[in-house]
Amino acid sequence: MRTMVIASKLNRLSPRILYVSERWTHGAQVRCLNVLRALQQVGIVEVVILDYASNNAGGISEAISGIQAAYYLAKEMRPNTGLIEKLRFTVDPKTHYPYGWAVPEEGVRRITRSLNEFDAIWFFKLRSADMFPNLAWQRSVVDIDDVQSTYERAALGNGSPLERFRTLRNLYIWRRRERMLGQRFSVLAVCSEEDKTYLRSIGVGARIHVIPNGFEEPFREPARSPVIPPRLGFIGGFDHLPNRDGISWFVKSCWPQIKREVPQARLRLVGRDSDRFPDVSGLDVDRLGWVENPSDEIKTWIAMIVPIRLGAGTRVKIAHAFSQKCPIVSTSLGALGYGVVDRREMYLADSAEAFGRACINVICAPGEAERMAQRAWFQFLEKWTWHAIRPRVWAAVEDCLSS
Repeated sequence: MRTMVIASKLNRLSPRILYVSERWTHGAQVRCLNVLRALQQVGIVEVVILDYASNNAGGISEAISGIQAAYYLAKEMRPNTGLIEKLRFTVDPKTHYPYGWAVPEEGVRRITRSLNEFDAIWFFKLRSADMFPNLAWQRSVVDIDDVQSTYERAALGNGSPLERFRTLRNLYIWRRRERMLGQRFSVLAVCSEEDKTYLRSIGVGARIHVIPNGFEEPFREPARSPVIPPRLGFIGGFDHLPNRDGISWFVKSCWPQIKREVPQARLRLVGRDSDRFPDVSGLDVDRLGWVENPSDEIKTWIAMIVPIRLGAGTRVKIAHAFSQKCPIVSTSLGALGYGVVDRREMYLADSAEAFGRACINVICAPGEAERMAQRAWFQFLEKWTWHAIRPRVWAAVEDCLSS
């Protein structure tokens, strides 16, 4: 009922919303487009794209499926180099351009002048907002799909002593910056209750809305058709470090155990640059590269693996597997944010031995995994379709406007 009230109220107001986004990667595109579509249902939305050149429209109009870009703003590298700048960046949480990219002054003036024409501004990713000076934005929402300090926490136990020191420094920097988010934006949007709880725990006093990652509901209930020999599959861009790290760990630490017990098993890798990933050649691994519509491939897998050990936010690939009724074997971090329980919606395993054993269980006794996937499918229909998630987007807009 409250959902209908929010939508009706916003439709009467018909707010004008300026949506600011970098040129996105494919994984981010799913979230970006669906949030945009939800906003279009309750207001007039114009999109600003931050790109290398202010007139660089190549591929954008196709990617955003008919959503018109109002204009493009160039971005340029603005790294923190030199000892003095690095020290300032470490100790001063108000330092500009923490990601090393900036919108030139002309672009900053243009967007700040245009704010008078809009009722709200929505930043897709904190990185987009941080390409502008460290400003306070009135009537603003920032969609923080990845909380940077949680990434640093996940990486803390890895690497050499020097790498761990750098991670500790980054964790210190980002926690201090994140504590200031409530001073810069009216509303924060995050992907999970875990992220909301974490931001509260470090002292962020802003209004925080949870807008989870989801996936499009199929036109019809998916039909599974696993093939022989059995396939374990992974989907994700291999230009993303957590994906590369996860698959490298899986192939080195889990795959030999699986091959000893199920010699005919094959590993299928789908995603940008997976066909050029050097660490997994041979070993009955099929590197398929970019696949335009991977649903036909996924339905042939006995299970999707999500061996993620680094990262922040939530993994869209989990919702994708739910939408295809594909069984899942995941690490706890890989499934973070979906409220799943081991052996209820999927297998959860964090050690190499447990992860490999779970994959063997799926191959040798698929019935249990299929029942888990069926339970996950019903959860998906209730919680993780973008149709189910839209009211959360509307609630964040309403909160922003009321501020």
